[in-house]
Amino acid sequence: MQDIFGFSESLSWWVWVIIAVLLIATRDILQRKHTITHNFPVIGHLRYMAEKIGPEIRQYFIANNREELPFNRKERSWIYASSKSENNYQGFGSDQDFYGTNYHFLKPDLWPFRMPEGHVNITNPDFLPCAKVMGLANGRKRPFRPRSILNISAMSFGSLSATAVESLNRGAFKAGAYHNTGEGGLSPYHSNGADVVFQFGTAYFGVRSKEGNLDLDKLEKLVENNPFVRAIEIKLSQGAKPGKGGVLPGAKITAEIAAIRGVEMGVDVISPASHRCFETMDELLNLIEEIANRTGLPVGIKSAVGKTHLWHDLADQMVIRETGPDFITIDGGEGGTGAAPPSFADHMSLPFFNGFSIIYKIFQDRKLTNRIVFVASGKLGLPANAARALAMGADVINVAREAMMSIGCIQAQLCHTNKCPSGVATQSKWLQAGIDPTLKSERLFHYLQYFKKELIALVHASGYEHPCQYKMSDIETTTNDQNQMRTMDETYGYDKTEVEFSSITDLADCPHLGGVMKLK
Repeated sequence: MQDIFGFSESLSWWVWVIIAVLLIATRDILQRKHTITHNFPVIGHLRYMAEKIGPEIRQYFIANNREELPFNRKERSWIYASSKSENNYQGFGSDQDFYGTNYHFLKPDLWPFRMPEGHVNITNPDFLPCAKVMGLANGRKRPFRPRSILNISAMSFGSLSATAVESLNRGAFKAGAYHNTGEGGLSPYHSNGADVVFQFGTAYFGVRSKEGNLDLDKLEKLVENNPFVRAIEIKLSQGAKPGKGGVLPGAKITAEIAAIRGVEMGVDVISPASHRCFETMDELLNLIEEIANRTGLPVGIKSAVGKTHLWHDLADQMVIRETGPDFITIDGGEGGTGAAPPSFADHMSLPFFNGFSIIYKIFQDRKLTNRIVFVASGKLGLPANAARALAMGADVINVAREAMMSIGCIQAQLCHTNKCPSGVATQSKWLQAGIDPTLKSERLFHYLQYFKKELIALVHASGYEHPCQYKMSDIETTTNDQNQMRTMDETYGYDKTEVEFSSITDLADCPHLGGVMKLK
């Protein structure tokens, strides 16, 4: 009887399975939304399942070490290993094609730089400050020399989770780096020790009036109440979607985000494509001076690069006025954490190295380069890429996605869905709870530390003490022409202006050097 009953129970289970399959098949046949499942009931779902997990299959099982974009497995592995203080070396030579077009080589010197006795890097081997001081040339009341040449790029709270922002800020503090707020306002998670660059964009989050305009009184008060804010950045555009505004859906606005950004709960917030508080270059320069006078801080601008007539106008006005932005951040069109239509992300604005070279030459032609701190942003979070940017005239490197990877990002490319599996780019309380700021801040610190250590090693191998001493002739690029290779000055048609520099030890004594807060 038990066998019979057992068979009966088994049969009953299969009956329910068959019924479920028939119901799914009936629904598939009757629906007209998906052709595949209509034509191939039930089994057609396998196609959509395979499509959904296809990126993960390619990422982990099919793509080779140098094949993926935006960051390949080799690059991600170096970041992950560095952040965990694991072995980040590679053996048995390089797997790169040295003879492929557009491959770059740094030239070593026959006599590498040797640190003299008493050099600051003997006791602090990853100390690498910026060679220039923001705001000094324009006489700002509170000039700022970034304590680290490598810093955290603009990523807003709201785009990133609270635990991710806190991890980045605490890790930046430990590494002596500054932390750019992004245009989402200054949150409590930005207040854990690091120097901060406060950024505002076209929606003026955090310093916004009820009408949605820039409120300079709020900006002045924000700086007064938060002395760790060391510079102000006006975002004109970003690499992911230059010339395009955005919408923050009311459904995604939490009470905390509403308070920080100065917006209403439940109401869609529109970020226009352009600023309301200025419409001409004169008005922009007037605003820069007013902000600098009211706050005492260096003020800069951030932009992607496209048409250049306004850049020429800016440089000409700076010559006439003998003042202007204290720093300029050039963002590459490679895009970043900002969500954008593919047509914008893939085609709008120039990639970093092309765009930066054009802008640098405009200011160099007018002998303005030593008055400006040039900040570089756009897939530069690997030492050799940074060395190339610094040789072209950049003074500071900002990293975004590489910093995200150091605290757990797995390049799932779901930043725009609020479903980031690593908890970095989501407002889901469950997902972001997986980030432990104490642990992840250590991971970021180690990544920044190893980055600077390796960059310093590259600089010393080239015979220099500081990256500001790099020349464009120190880097060669393979080409398709009969000469096989060209130096960067030959490729881009200029050589960077020499930066005034004595020694890193002297930079350590600068009264404007960043890094003054205590960790909370």
